[in-house]
Amino acid sequence: MHKVVRNGRVDAAGLQTLLSPRDDVLEERADADGSFACAEGPFGHYRRTVATDANEDGTFAFVETTEFRLALPIWGALFVLPIKGAIRNRHPDSNYWWAPPARLDQRASLVLALLCTVSLVAGYLGTLITQTITFAASEFHTSKATQGTTLAAVRLGVLLSLVLAAVADRRGRRRMLIGCAVGGCLTAALGAIAPNLFTLAATQTFSRAFSTALALLIAVVAAEEMPAGARAYAVSVMAMTAALGAGICLMVLPLADYGTRAWRILYAVPLVFLPLVRAVARHLPESRRFAAPHAVATTGHGRRLWLLAVSGFLAALFVAPASQFQNEFLRTEQHFSALKITVFTLCTNTPGGIGVVVGGKLADIRGRRLIGAVGLIFGAGLTAVVYLTSGAQIWLWSVGAAVLGAATVPALGVYGPELFPTSLRGRANGVISLVSVIGSGIGLLAAGRMADHFGRLGPALAILFVGPLLVAVLVLVAYPETAMLELEELNPEDAPADPPRPSD
Repeated sequence: MHKVVRNGRVDAAGLQTLLSPRDDVLEERADADGSFACAEGPFGHYRRTVATDANEDGTFAFVETTEFRLALPIWGALFVLPIKGAIRNRHPDSNYWWAPPARLDQRASLVLALLCTVSLVAGYLGTLITQTITFAASEFHTSKATQGTTLAAVRLGVLLSLVLAAVADRRGRRRMLIGCAVGGCLTAALGAIAPNLFTLAATQTFSRAFSTALALLIAVVAAEEMPAGARAYAVSVMAMTAALGAGICLMVLPLADYGTRAWRILYAVPLVFLPLVRAVARHLPESRRFAAPHAVATTGHGRRLWLLAVSGFLAALFVAPASQFQNEFLRTEQHFSALKITVFTLCTNTPGGIGVVVGGKLADIRGRRLIGAVGLIFGAGLTAVVYLTSGAQIWLWSVGAAVLGAATVPALGVYGPELFPTSLRGRANGVISLVSVIGSGIGLLAAGRMADHFGRLGPALAILFVGPLLVAVLVLVAYPETAMLELEELNPEDAPADPPRPSD
């Protein structure tokens, strides 16, 4: 329990404000005993009391005491100080920089915190093969082309993730989400004992299937639980915790320098996440929109499906090789050690959090399309420049790419869950993921072979940059604007049916 105590003097107008329910970081209600409780806000417990005493000069002395407990398991400590600051400095209708444009209630806050926790797990699982492939390839004596083939083959697991997402449309989000988290951790751990690259690829095929489905279901549940003005914000904070999971993988990566087989330690780490998944399973409710009655839609969304699928394909042609081959580029072309790779990635990617936060805020307030298109062009463009330069310049260009590219995550990441009804949301996003993975596989194969041909990765990434450029055009000319619209407005079949009229 946390406490904020304020005291001082106010005039009659100030006293009236003190004795009125506040409506900013939370909405208060007045209780019969004169205290104030939380009517809506991110609190598990909240109580504000005010004691006053009139002074002879017409002012009033007051002591205001606020006790609260946030409904943010695991992550609540990060928000205690900002919440205390908001409680001390009452600004009605203010929009705090760290808060979503639309206020979250207790349930939404709880669910978002739990989703952030499993996003951390998904972030680690999703980057594991990327960070370790160059070290595994060194042990198994394979070329860049073979690495590209392996990374592309691992993506075949998306077929299983499509099945898992479709099952979630029928059986529920919660059960499949928890199952994917557990399955991803266990199958990833098998990579620690892989005798060859083929076996490592096989275990990672299943692990990536589970982690892909997990990331997909996290986004779906967030969209189905968050208010209209906070969906992009939710994607932004989940992206940051996923990045933290990827960062944990980077922090452990220097262990790979301790021996030819030391990279295997990173594959045992996911076992440590299982207690976190168990804690999430105890508290995560079923998605409220899945639990609510909704129509079963089967057709009518083909244009939206193929618009997002083609966009995912084109973007993945560039994004997959740009991310998957980064360590290979740093190790073989820039001669970085595992420790230096970790330092470089943490130093250049961490500022991307700025882009995620700002992009999420602007996407909810100003709209998705412009933020997404600008982030795509400049984020991908600067990434291509990184692979074409060397020395100190790559640090600068990489920071710029991280900040600008990160803005696209919340701006465009919400479209998949937003543009499909509840009965199709998992399946449709599974298809989009499948098509995107096909694009990433083609991109990896093409980049690997072009890199062997040119002797370096830069020209390959420059050629594949055409993919994000085309996506930016599609976003500007073909994407609908979804900011501040409820899912039922975007998908009328999910709107509650009108009650039958009484017969005459």
